[in-house]
Amino acid sequence: MNLFLLIIGLVTLVFGGDFLVKGAVGIAQKFKVSTLVIGMTVVSFGTSAPELIVSIKAALDGNPEIAIGNVIGSNIANIALVLAITIMIFPIAVDRNSKIIDWPMMMLSSLLFYFFAFNNRIEVFEGIILFTLLITFIVYLIYNSRKASKRIEDRIEEDNIEVIKNTNFGISMLWVLAGLVGLYFGAEWLLEGAVGLAENLGMEKRIIGITIVAFGTSVPELVTSAVAAYRKQTDISIGNLVGSNIFNIMAVIGITSMVKEIQVKDVALEFDMIWMLGIAFVLFPLMLLGKKMGWMKGVLLIGAYGTYITLLLLSAMG
Repeated sequence: MNLFLLIIGLVTLVFGGDFLVKGAVGIAQKFKVSTLVIGMTVVSFGTSAPELIVSIKAALDGNPEIAIGNVIGSNIANIALVLAITIMIFPIAVDRNSKIIDWPMMMLSSLLFYFFAFNNRIEVFEGIILFTLLITFIVYLIYNSRKASKRIEDRIEEDNIEVIKNTNFGISMLWVLAGLVGLYFGAEWLLEGAVGLAENLGMEKRIIGITIVAFGTSVPELVTSAVAAYRKQTDISIGNLVGSNIFNIMAVIGITSMVKEIQVKDVALEFDMIWMLGIAFVLFPLMLLGKKMGWMKGVLLIGAYGTYITLLLLSAMG
């Protein structure tokens, strides 16, 4: 039964990711907002929904290790696994805004997360700060993008980027809704099957959170980013991943800690968060070097992910 849920969940996620990208691009065209901003907002929130649901449920059920491990593991997986796989299949040119706006915001949110967790808990007022910063950032993104809408339209036309033509707003919203529903149920089924298998193997909660749960909740990002890259919507692909990491901290941790204070263990501070910060930092020079992020950079990132997971499992066995 667990294996069946895994397969059904994955198939549902594939279709959900495709629908979400179609609708998001349609909305971007309708409101003259860049696909990068849609990737950073609508798509990122949609693909971060599983992390939010899992983390709130874990915190309320008295499993803070899963809530924290889910976000840390997912943020590591988004960059070192999801982005790595995406650029190994489809090389991606990095948008200027990703370098000067989005990456700094991701790094800031990661550092704030680490700073707030330093006393072994994320408190209610810290969650409010994180969520308020997120809302401010989204407002800035939309304002900045609408100012530059003419330039964005010209670039889309020059690059012959695939867009949804002759599609009204209602149809685009239906695509987005169908995509979000698919991602939600797909993640639920995938997680139920994955956690069921992991518990049968006797894994501890922290390890389940960082590996099985984090990977399960990162599958929407993987599917959506791969589909976006395949459709030549590379702004959604990069923006989705960077935006998802920002959402994971500022929305998932922010909202979860507003619902219930989250306890953070020393091992998460001293090992897991250091890796999260390190991989987030390493992304910046990789974005700057060369015209595109391609196969070699993907190998480097996936090697870092493999090293982290190996060390994590060895420490659990020791």
